[in-house]
Amino acid sequence: MDLNFPPDSPPLAAIATAKIFAVPLTVNSSLASGSPPVLVLGGGKSLDGEIQILKHIGAVSSHTDSYKRDADELKQIDYWLDYAPIFGSGSEFEGACSFVDQCLLQNTFLVGSSLSIADVAVWARLAGVGHRWESLRRSKKYLNLVRWFNSIYDEYSAALSEFMSTYILRKGPTRISNSNSKEAQPSRSQSAEENVGTSADVAGNQTFEVDLPDAEVGKVKLRFAPEPSGFLHIGHSKAALLNQYFAERYKGQVIVRFDDTNPDKESSEFVENLLKDIETLGIKYSAVTYTSDYFPQLMEMAEKLIVEGKAYVDDTPREKMQQERMEGIESAARSNSVDKNLKLWKEMVSGSETGLKCCLRGKLDMQDPNKSMRDPVYYRCNLTPHHRIGSKYKLYPTYDFCCPFVDAVEGITHALRSSEYHDRNDQYYRIQKDMGFRKVHIYEFSRLNMVYTLLSKRKLLWFVQNGKVDGWDDPRFPTVQGIVRRGLKIEALVQFILEQGASKNLNLMEWDKLWAINKKIIDPICPRHTAVIEERRVLLTLTDGPEEPFIRILPKHKKYAGAGEKAVTYSKKLCIDYADAEAISLNEEVTLKDWGNAIVKEIKKDENGIIAELSGVLNLDGNVKKTKLKLTWLADSNELIRLTLVDFDYLITKKKLEEDEDFVDVVRPCTKTETPALGESDMRNLKRGDILQLERKGYYRCDAPFIRPSKPIVLFSIPDGKQQTSAK
Repeated sequence: MDLNFPPDSPPLAAIATAKIFAVPLTVNSSLASGSPPVLVLGGGKSLDGEIQILKHIGAVSSHTDSYKRDADELKQIDYWLDYAPIFGSGSEFEGACSFVDQCLLQNTFLVGSSLSIADVAVWARLAGVGHRWESLRRSKKYLNLVRWFNSIYDEYSAALSEFMSTYILRKGPTRISNSNSKEAQPSRSQSAEENVGTSADVAGNQTFEVDLPDAEVGKVKLRFAPEPSGFLHIGHSKAALLNQYFAERYKGQVIVRFDDTNPDKESSEFVENLLKDIETLGIKYSAVTYTSDYFPQLMEMAEKLIVEGKAYVDDTPREKMQQERMEGIESAARSNSVDKNLKLWKEMVSGSETGLKCCLRGKLDMQDPNKSMRDPVYYRCNLTPHHRIGSKYKLYPTYDFCCPFVDAVEGITHALRSSEYHDRNDQYYRIQKDMGFRKVHIYEFSRLNMVYTLLSKRKLLWFVQNGKVDGWDDPRFPTVQGIVRRGLKIEALVQFILEQGASKNLNLMEWDKLWAINKKIIDPICPRHTAVIEERRVLLTLTDGPEEPFIRILPKHKKYAGAGEKAVTYSKKLCIDYADAEAISLNEEVTLKDWGNAIVKEIKKDENGIIAELSGVLNLDGNVKKTKLKLTWLADSNELIRLTLVDFDYLITKKKLEEDEDFVDVVRPCTKTETPALGESDMRNLKRGDILQLERKGYYRCDAPFIRPSKPIVLFSIPDGKQQTSAK
């Protein structure tokens, strides 16, 4: 068999499996970068993708236990093959180590009692991580995982030593040593390398290595500058996380600066919530500043530019001014004398009737093809009190004027801006030059756009003001608080954004991918619970069931002890979902999850053909593998907890809104549905923010915990990347 792959991404698990289980394999690293691995078989057949290749190698191995297992163990192996790539994700790495460490607490191998391809897949992924895993091995933080890792290497060192030297050690100074030998310590330079860029590790061991122009390690200073006129949304998150990425990469710093120059839209409430969101994202900033801190210096700079003839006061009506800018026509005020400009400037400062008709404009180039260079506005009058400094000022600087000034004054070396500002880059540099400042480098990245999603704060405000949502933290909103309330883990958001890198290509992203990443984070650890839809729920009576209900203590997650345990009541009278009752045939054998099999002997219906009740008998010796239906159930008792299951849909009906399209025309009329349900009694212990899985129903986040029996627990449905909202 010939294994072909790109030289920059060898299928480590497949190669290691072939080495350990002595499967002859010819390797060829000649495929183009980004191509999936291909295993060429005899007869012109081939297999694509590492998991399929891995399974085939295990199947043809003479070691029968490598993949030839019973159905249950095969399912477990498949689970671990899907799970193994998580070790390539920087944000999820330690969580994955903790999870596998727990699984190995009382087990020698991941599946069954002997080595399988599941063990090799996870082992190879860990080895491929390099420095980070080696650091954890030395720390002895995960003793079970380290014991397991070392034992595999010790047992198969002859086969794995060549694998390590060829595919792992050549990538860097990572060392794998026998558990009995003294481990080599990394050099000082290796340790430094280990700490650079770890926050940007993404699935598949890919990182985006993009250089900032003229950046020097230890001297880079960046800023994240939101306007306090709304909550942080997923688009802002990309800017914030990229700033942090570059700061960490160049051992620099990030400051948070509030661009508070529009008192009509801004408030202290937004400032507080933005800081909360920045904290949620894990942004490590060195200081918080405000553009309003620099209002006195900005006023001085404006007067300086007037005196130098680089700015003038214009009283041209706004509509006429806009038309002249479009047509490249100079304003009559452009030829004002310095004295006249200073006189009108004082009128603006005082907020007089005359001043309110004026604005300050930069004298750049009215004939420049780039319309942003055609004498942009620097200052406008506004009598609205400022949320921080009250009514001290009657005029405020524009973003175009204050941004290059404050960036320079604060010592920013690189200003990250989304590519929508591209046409303003020349303006930014020209204004800085007129001000007499050094050049601050601009680095562009593409704006993050999501399907069926509006990111404009003005449009989001419309939904809030018109009662279409419950607030800025509504789970239908793309705000950080909204998506976290929906059930998104911040680690998933960080990974999703960093996977895209600092690309300048415009992209429209699917929510499914983000929720699929989220599922990989929550599924291995979230507790499992059972619920039954209240409407039309059906009573299943087991005629030979226990006369008195009894209780068993079961794990909330069969593969993660950290999820805890719950008390489950067993009774002869059970509640099941109506949809399950409909699927059952007379005399059919079904499996009651966590109990055993039962045979349905009677199906009672009312005069309308609606199923009213079922009766059956237990068959606990029956084969659970042979039944078609696996039913979730609850013992019919007064201990059941009332639930409200809440599902959400997109706020608009179009994937992408066109430039000239009014978003109000595509607002979805119904975006929230509530379904009453009953849950097991242990759910009264849920806390707000807890993530759980309702068996056979999906993942949920607890938004309102148990208070009293008459008030339902509110659970928000979390998409899993497959059963996404309808978007019809």
